Parts: sequence; C-alpha cells; structure tokens
Amino acid sequence: MRILKLKLVLFLIIFQSCNDDNCGVCFTPPQGFSFEIVDKTSGENLFTNGTFNSNEITITDNLNNDEPIDFSFISENDINIIHINSIGWETETVNFKIRVADNHIFDFYVDAERKIEDCCSYTDYNEIMVLNSEFELNTESGTYVIFTE
Repeated sequence: MRILKLKLVLFLIIFQSCNDDNCGVCFTPPQGFSFEIVDKTSGENLFTNGTFNSNEITITDNLNNDEPIDFSFISENDINIIHINSIGWETETVNFKIRVADNHIFDFYVDAERKIEDCCSYTDYNEIMVLNSEFELNTESGTYVIFTE
C-alpha cells in the first residue's frame, strides 16, 4: 500500500509539472540607470566637490514637451549619483535632457521593449546612448561616468 501511494504521488508530480498554462509568476524589473558627473581633468565628482548642487538637477523628456522626469539623487560616502528608475517598465523610446542649474550636461536616449517569454516578463534594450558628452560605463557598478569641463 505504501509503494502504491508513493507511485501515485510521483505520478501526480510528474504530470503536474508538464502543465504550461500554470507556470507561475516570473517578473524581471527593468534595470535602473545611474550617472556620476565628474570633472574631465581631475576626475572629481562635481557634487562631492561642491561645484554642483543636487537641488538644481532637472531631467526632462525631449520627446514629450520637456515633461519633468522623476529621479533620485544618491549621496553616500562621497559618491553622489543621479539614478533614473522609470525607463523600461513598458515598451518605449525616451530622450532625456539632464541639466544642473543652467548647464546642459548630457542627453540620454533609450529604446526599450517590454517582452514576455516562457511566462517571464523582462525588458530588452534595443539601444542605449549618452549624447552630447564624453562618458565611460563602469562595468562593475553599472554607472555611467559623465565627463564635463
């Protein structure tokens, strides 16, 4: 009797796992984008050294009547970065203008496509560009280092 119950349980487990209609919830949020603004010559972070004030940052959408974009400013251990977490939640193309006070620092263009495959949703980035500024992507941290003069 015990072996029969064990076979029945195994049988149910095997055939239950073959049901593709009930694959559970699988969600991968889009990546956020982080930017560090540094002096091109010295490599100093311009918020850390007091050249820029984080209260004067504005980010607007060039493709949507310069609508303001939500962002966060992370100031921790003298590492001051701008973080945008609103891109890629849906299929979209964005072209943001990042300014500090009266200084146009750079433009950020992203073509993002939200996909569902094998029951999992994720964002595929077709194109990511930093425009109107020299930059370097720090592959360890994922932060774009933007060089200004």
